[in-house]
Amino acid sequence: MNRQTLKYPRSFIHLLMLLMVALIASSFPVGALITSGLPPEVMMFLRFLLAALLFAPYVFLKNGWQLPRARNLAGYAALSIPLVVFFWCMFEALRYTSALNTGAIYTIVPAITALYVFFINREKTSKRRASGLLLGTLGALWIVFRGDINNLLQLDINHGDLLFLLGCLFMGAYNPMIKKLYSGEAMELMTFWVISFGTLWLLLLSLPTLDQIEWQAVDSQVYLGILYLAIFTTLISFFLLQLGTLVLGATQVAAYSFLTPVFVVILNLFIDSAVFQWQLLPGIAFVLIAMILVQREGYSLQNA
Repeated sequence: MNRQTLKYPRSFIHLLMLLMVALIASSFPVGALITSGLPPEVMMFLRFLLAALLFAPYVFLKNGWQLPRARNLAGYAALSIPLVVFFWCMFEALRYTSALNTGAIYTIVPAITALYVFFINREKTSKRRASGLLLGTLGALWIVFRGDINNLLQLDINHGDLLFLLGCLFMGAYNPMIKKLYSGEAMELMTFWVISFGTLWLLLLSLPTLDQIEWQAVDSQVYLGILYLAIFTTLISFFLLQLGTLVLGATQVAAYSFLTPVFVVILNLFIDSAVFQWQLLPGIAFVLIAMILVQREGYSLQNA
């Protein structure tokens, strides 16, 4: 691990993780507002391109211009693939499902991450952590089905939910891959090159449709939304995610996604003037308890 990641107190990293999950949660309602403005791959291409261009001056002024080793570049290219698949699935899914549903489904990422951690990082999951992951998954199901057992028995899910679930399967691999591929470079370098490779893949996906878009007819709110996503939920969030993974571990950081539906519910109250649904409270309670269990497990291991 690079020494620069060791100088941050763990309590400060936990605060940064709260900021990270709040930013990630904001991407769901913002994405829902603009998802019909452009094709998902084009919207994601612009988002990643803006993030890379805005970040480039800082990265190169601090570290100088030098191309990473071929092995590192291959690692960055591999790391970018789960992100591209996840975000494409997210924006395509938001055409068919709600921001709350996607935010709730996102809370199963820690359980998926735990499986990848076992196979990629060879780390076992304790009983306490497994209990937390199970509670978090139950909480996510409760929120998706609005606490209605009939909806659960009838599998009242839609195409968007299934598509986003596929994206979460890819996203679960991202955190353990960071620990596997990180070789001690400056964190901003890894963030920049991962975003840059993501931009390249999304450009290739977007090429067939780029010349068919009437750019002047696109609502200005769509461009503002993309700018917000590029800065806050791409550039800043990726940096915080990678930093947190190296300090706290993949599963512990992923557990913060249990809080995503809580933040989505809060944001929807402000953005859409939605009415709070009290039947969601048990699900929210489950995901809060789940996060606490996983975080206490990480704290116990750190102080053992």
